Amino acid sequence: MEEDAGAPPSLRESNRLRVVQALQILGVTSRADVARRTGLSRSTVSTIVSALQAEGLVVDRQADSRTAAGGGRPPALIALNPGAGLAIGIDFGKRHLAVALADLSHELLAEEWRDMSDDYDAETGIERAAELVERVLDAAGADPGGVLGVGMGLPGPVHRSGVVGSSAILPGWAGTHAAERMGERLGIRVWLGNDANLGALAEATWGAGRAVGGLVYLKLATGIGAGIVIGGRLFEGAGGTAGEIGHTSLDETGDICRCGSRGCLETYASGTAIASLLSRSLAEELTLDDVLARAIKGDPGCRRALADAGRHIGAAVADLCNLINPERIVVGGSMAVAGDVLLDPLREAVGLRAIPSAAEDVEIVPGELGGRAELLGAVALVLHEAGPAWSGPAPAVQQATATGG
Repeated sequence: MEEDAGAPPSLRESNRLRVVQALQILGVTSRADVARRTGLSRSTVSTIVSALQAEGLVVDRQADSRTAAGGGRPPALIALNPGAGLAIGIDFGKRHLAVALADLSHELLAEEWRDMSDDYDAETGIERAAELVERVLDAAGADPGGVLGVGMGLPGPVHRSGVVGSSAILPGWAGTHAAERMGERLGIRVWLGNDANLGALAEATWGAGRAVGGLVYLKLATGIGAGIVIGGRLFEGAGGTAGEIGHTSLDETGDICRCGSRGCLETYASGTAIASLLSRSLAEELTLDDVLARAIKGDPGCRRALADAGRHIGAAVADLCNLINPERIVVGGSMAVAGDVLLDPLREAVGLRAIPSAAEDVEIVPGELGGRAELLGAVALVLHEAGPAWSGPAPAVQQATATGG
């Protein structure tokens, strides 16, 4: 559907909103990228962008060092006016809580982290998160009324209904309507996502998965999860629990997993499983951080344990490659710091177990965003899920800052 001089107002407005939504998702970008995202012609996008610039919603941004395809000058870059709205991300980890505030040009305005005790419950987590939200807003001098929404990530299955599934990582959250409770506490719309899904969204938006059509993000940490992005959008499955690769059964006679099945990948290759194995072997209590530190220093036992984990993970990833044929697999989570000690056996297992065409198609790379991937993904969730920030006349830019959401 294209805009022309005789197009009805509803079509013109629809195209305008599509461009605003694309800019909200893409951040600092080019007109050509907006055209690709929306499916509109470049001439239509240029006409709409010019009108939005005249109204003050879209602003020019300085070109970076990127080179246009085929060489030459980089494209002229544009973004939404930073005053058009704000997005908040909250990342609940097993032992940490993080909150970030960003504007709609994707500039991070403030960020707060706090250590948390093991197995903190939902009530404690929500109250601490609300405190950090107030702190980031104060630090940025931002009006809460300008917040379009809050993205929130948890390390466990999240059903589309909003209920947090059973999880041994944060058991005090199981069965709660976490987004609803967080929204009531803040008075702001909240979207909830699984941490691996948010890591995938962040790497697809800002990291190692940019401009990739089919992406899988592996979060390898205390548990194992995967986030799947296809065509720039999260694939969450019928109920919202797609990507639970940690519960792929490798041995139906193996140990019973926390999910109730036997021989799941997590029982062999999660950070918890690796630390437990080495603690028994070395007769001393080790954490995953201890294992990773020793492996980096060359400890043969720790390096072998991580390499074995890589092979087990590769077996499950090979099945995933056969099923969805991704273009790139991005490896993140705390275990990713092991680098090629983990990645080389993982790549080798995929090469041996996936069908040749699927193995040839996929590139397996480390993530670029490190421990901040899930937090940034929570911000990206708002940018993707919230409707277009603003589409009214020019004076509404300032009004949106005061009353948006």
